[in-house]
Parts: sequence; C-alpha cells; structure tokens
Amino acid sequence: MKKQNRISRKKTRAVKVGNLILGDGQPIRIQSMTKVPTRNVQATLEQIDRLIEAGCEIVRVACPGEEDVKALGKIKSKISIPLVADIHFNYRFALMAIDEGVDKLRLNPGNIGDKDRVAEVVEKAKKHRVPIRIGVNSGSLEKDLMEKYGPTPEALVESARRHVAILEALDFHDTVISLKATDVPTMIEAYRLASQKFNYPLHLGVTEAGTLIRGSVYNAIGVGTLLQEGIGDTIRVSLTADPVEEVKVAKMILESLDLRQGVRVISCPTCGRTEIDTAKLATEVETRAMKLKGSLTIAVMGCAVNGPGEAQGADFAITGGQKKGMIYVAGKQERVVDEEHLVDELFKEIEKRRNKI
Repeated sequence: MKKQNRISRKKTRAVKVGNLILGDGQPIRIQSMTKVPTRNVQATLEQIDRLIEAGCEIVRVACPGEEDVKALGKIKSKISIPLVADIHFNYRFALMAIDEGVDKLRLNPGNIGDKDRVAEVVEKAKKHRVPIRIGVNSGSLEKDLMEKYGPTPEALVESARRHVAILEALDFHDTVISLKATDVPTMIEAYRLASQKFNYPLHLGVTEAGTLIRGSVYNAIGVGTLLQEGIGDTIRVSLTADPVEEVKVAKMILESLDLRQGVRVISCPTCGRTEIDTAKLATEVETRAMKLKGSLTIAVMGCAVNGPGEAQGADFAITGGQKKGMIYVAGKQERVVDEEHLVDELFKEIEKRRNKI
C-alpha cells in the first residue's frame, strides 16, 4: 500500500542538471562520487555502471589533473545519468570540463582566481547552461571566517554567501549549495540557516562521515533530520566504502521517511527462539531486492511468534522454522520450503506475482 507523505518540503529554485531538475518540489535525487582516477576511463565507467544499477541518479568525478578533465567527454558519452566535474582552484580545468560536455560543475568561484577568470568560467557555464554547485566544507573555511566564528554553522553559511554573491553579481543563478561538516549538529544547523537565507536547491551531506557503519549512522541522523524538516533537494552519503554502499544508504534514508517508494526489506533482530539463519537470509534477500523496481515490502522473520503478524503488513514474507521456512504472499501463507531453497523460491514467487500485474 502506498503511504501518504506528511513532510512539507521547502520550495526552492529549479536548477536543471542534464535531464533532471533539482529543487522546485522535484524528487530528491541520489548522488555519489567515483573513487578511481578519472583518467582511467574504463575503471570509472565500470564504477558508474554499478552505481546506476544501484540507483544513483547523478555522479561526480574528481578532476585534479588535465588528463582527468580530458577523459570527461569519453565518460559522458557512455553514461545515462548527469555527470558532474569536481574542480578545485584551476579555472582552466573548469572551462575544459564545460567543453567536454559535463552537466554540472562543483567549484567555489572564490577559489579559482581573479575576477576576470571567474567571469570567463561563469559566462561559459551560462552559455552552455551548466549549473554550479558551491561546496562549503568545515575543514576548508576561509581564514578570516575561522578567526571570526570558528568552524560554526554561521561561518559555513557566510562562506556560502560570499560565493553566491560572486555568481549573482555576474547574473548567474543556476546554483546549488552544500554546507558540509564532519560534526553532525553543526551540519544540521548550517543547513537550517541556509534554508532560511537562500532559495537555491540544497545538496545535503555529512563530509568525512567515516566507514560504512559509522558513516551510515552519521548521515542518517544528519541528512534524515533535515529531510524530515523539508530541507534538501539532493543527497550524497559520503562513506569510506564502496560507492555503491553510499547509494544503498541514501535510498534507505529516503524510503524510511516515505520520500521515495522503493523495495523495503524488514527483518527481525533474532533471538533464542530462532531455528534458522535469519541474518544470512535477510542479507541475501536485501542484496537481491535492491535490483527490483517499484514499491514493495518484503519481511524476513526468524520464528512463528512475530512472523505471521509482520507478514500481514508485507507484500511478501518468509518466516523460519527448523531447517524450513514459510512463504507468505499478501499476508497469507503460501507454502513451506526447505531453508536452502527459501530465498530462491521467494523471488520466484515475487517474479510470478508481479508479472501478472
């Protein structure tokens, strides 16, 4: 059953990124970043393909050198989602990236040279309709702001304001803003302040959040809190892990708030009553379920105490017994299956029923 979302999102300016629109009430888009040298086109494409399969909708690549920038066109021609070039300090790389056909630039205009160089980049971005994301990080704030405020929400917002003012003075408004901090409360408050000050789309994230478990928790709290308040138009879950994991966690955050309808796998924590390897089953079901499209709830339960009740609220479910399990469809018992075949038979049932719709 499709749930009615109760979150009232803040209306922001529409910014077109490739074939997508950020802001203006559009769906919150999932982003990630490749973690191989961009100049290695084949490795970059292989990673992007995996990200797309997982549900990534916008991908960013680092461009620290000229060879990385020159690879952008080859990459762009082979992918189906918008490509963002991550540029730091070098205005010439930004100009080259636009020529290579990127859909968006991630750069801070105050860090790429004098006014003439900034104006050259902005004019070219404007001509080719390439938006710019201003990315402010707590670890790289301007010296005077650090002296005045310290690494505070106010400092992050003031830094963003400076960069925005440069673009607005050049009549450029296809802007997206991020204000990332490693400290979650700082990040949350910075975005709250930015939401009051700017009408540009906000890109949410906790920078340098950490490894898979820690980073997932920090992002869920930081990004999730803001999304619950209606703040945010696109998200990137930064993890020291395979980028596919970033996409998985981002999808789960959105689904948990009913901001996106997807495949949700619920599973019990198990206890002494369990006579089946529930953790193994749940992991296998979730891995395979990530490839399914549309709205679907699958329950994986370890015993007969809570299993039948949880199964009633799921589209499909399995509950464990001693070396066997029960498959449920729409809350009703379907059949008993040996444990070793339980997951395969569950997905056969899902495929059979969905093909009839």
